[in-house]
Amino acid sequence: MSRVAEPKFNIVATEGKIQIRDYPPVIVAEAEVAGERKRAINEGFRLIAGYIFGGNTPGQKIAMTAPVTQQRGEKIAMTAPVTQQASGDVWKVRFVMPEGYTMKTLPKPKNDRVKLTALPTKRFVVICFSGSQGDKNMKPHQEQLLEYVSDHKLVTTGEPIMAFYNPPWTLPFFKRNEVMIELKEGVPAFAP
Repeated sequence: MSRVAEPKFNIVATEGKIQIRDYPPVIVAEAEVAGERKRAINEGFRLIAGYIFGGNTPGQKIAMTAPVTQQRGEKIAMTAPVTQQASGDVWKVRFVMPEGYTMKTLPKPKNDRVKLTALPTKRFVVICFSGSQGDKNMKPHQEQLLEYVSDHKLVTTGEPIMAFYNPPWTLPFFKRNEVMIELKEGVPAFAP
């Protein structure tokens, strides 16, 4: 079990391992990393951990939170700040900043690959499960969530987000993982 702060949310509906949740506005520290998913989350985690462990001006430590999230980003051109090979993927890796901070009060990242972003209120459809964070475990749960979305005629926006709540040394059966997909603003939890 994680002993770090987690973002608050309200459960709108539950069906088995799947929930519809409303999240209030949050601020995230994020890094975009090109390449294979596992390598990307490791690099993104390292970049953002550097920021929260003092890689900022004025060198202030920020409390760790859970989950660490990873989402496939849009393909970007070679001229963008984060470059990639034409066939590669770009992933956004995020930490939610602890409550009480604002965009004005958060320390400025020293590494220009780490960005602070304010996210508005959002509604997500989420599946929660245990096990490893590898593709072999993540993919079937993502497919189950996508099937649920289709069956319930939910209107989504963006790519699925993978959320990891535990440190890597946690035994797989104790790990809490989620796949989340944002629902389009203004759409009820379940379409008629």
